[in-house]
Parts: sequence; structure tokens; C-alpha cells
Amino acid sequence: METAITSSEQVSKSETSKFLKTNVSMLERILMITSGGYLLYKGLSKNDKSITQIGSGGAMLLRGISGYCPVYDAVDHLKNDKSSNVNIRVSSIIDKPVNEVYTFWRDFENLPKFMSHIESVKPLSFTTSQWTANGPAGVGKISWNAEIVKDEQDRLISWNSLPDSSIKNAGKVVFRPSGNGTEIIVTISYHAPLGIAGESAAKLLNPYFEKLVKDDIMNLKTYLESV
Repeated sequence: METAITSSEQVSKSETSKFLKTNVSMLERILMITSGGYLLYKGLSKNDKSITQIGSGGAMLLRGISGYCPVYDAVDHLKNDKSSNVNIRVSSIIDKPVNEVYTFWRDFENLPKFMSHIESVKPLSFTTSQWTANGPAGVGKISWNAEIVKDEQDRLISWNSLPDSSIKNAGKVVFRPSGNGTEIIVTISYHAPLGIAGESAAKLLNPYFEKLVKDDIMNLKTYLESV
């Protein structure tokens, strides 16, 4: 005897199938879980609760845990929407000559010595390298290839991630004499991996990423001034 399926049961099955289905990459899920947890913590830990951070953090956590984004399902091309870069700029004075600071940074294998989130940078050629970073909050690993696009000795180094990299980013370091020391100005630009929606979340996370870069530069200063 056949049993008829009611419309409510069909809706229920449809809703369930959405959460059984995944349309978010593993990289995005890692980013969503860790970033969502950070935003949720920040939003709830304030005396004046931040509804924006709580809402964004909860939505990002749900997307990361379920692996499903209804917006991607409804508008599949959203991932490819163009969004502006998110930029971070920090500077510091290091009590070492320009040539010494430039030479140390130009050897990219030195970067993990002061960048705590970078596990390794392996040269592939004189201008290209493979970067491996620990994921947010130490969850997972992310790798990409980058190339130096401008290199002026003792003045400037800039680089871009290569096409098809998991993380699209670019960086520039300017070296300037400052008395007997060196002023370095570091600019990091990156594309949020979730298009326009991800860009909004990335801007909320900017204080976190900016602190990460500031800590890296402080580590560089401490390292170079101690040797």
C-alpha cells in the first residue's frame, strides 16, 4: 500500500537536504568556523553587546559547521562577484641599518622566524616561492604560491599571490633610513574568499588581522635588534 507524501513532509525533506548538502569548500569552512567563533566571542564579551558581530559570527559559524550556504545555492555566481581589497598598513622603526633589514626580509625563508602564523616559505625560483600558513586559530594549513613583482635593493619589495592560489593576497614592504635605523612600512592586501559577503565579514575581522601583522613586525624588531 503506497503512502502519500504530504507537502509539509516534502518541505521538511527539502530543508533537511540543504543541510546534508555542502557547497562551501573546506578552506572556507575552516575560515568560517574560526572567524565566526572570534566574532561571536568579541560580540558577547563586550559590556555593550555588538548585535552586528554576534549576528555575523553566528551566521559564519553555521555556514562553517553545516558546509552549506543558501545564497550560493540561490545565486551560484555570487562567489565570482568582484569585491575591493581589504588593506592593512603598519609601520615600525628598527634599530638596524637599512641594508641589514632589507637583506634579512629579502630571504623569504627568514619570514617564519618572526611571522608566527607562517609555517614555511620555500623558494621555487629567485622570484617565486611557496607559502604555508597555519589556518586561523591554528586550525588546518593553507598554502599558496607568490611571486616578487618589484624588488629595489634597500628600498622596496612587493609580491602577489599567483593565479589559482587559495588565498589571493599582495604585500609591499618599504624600507627607509631613519637616523641610524630603518623605518619599515608594511602593506598587506587580500581578497575575502567569499566575495562581497566575505568582504563585509573580513572588514569586521580587520582588527584581528591588523594585530597579527603588528605582532609580526614587533617580532621582527625584537629579533633583529637582539642579534
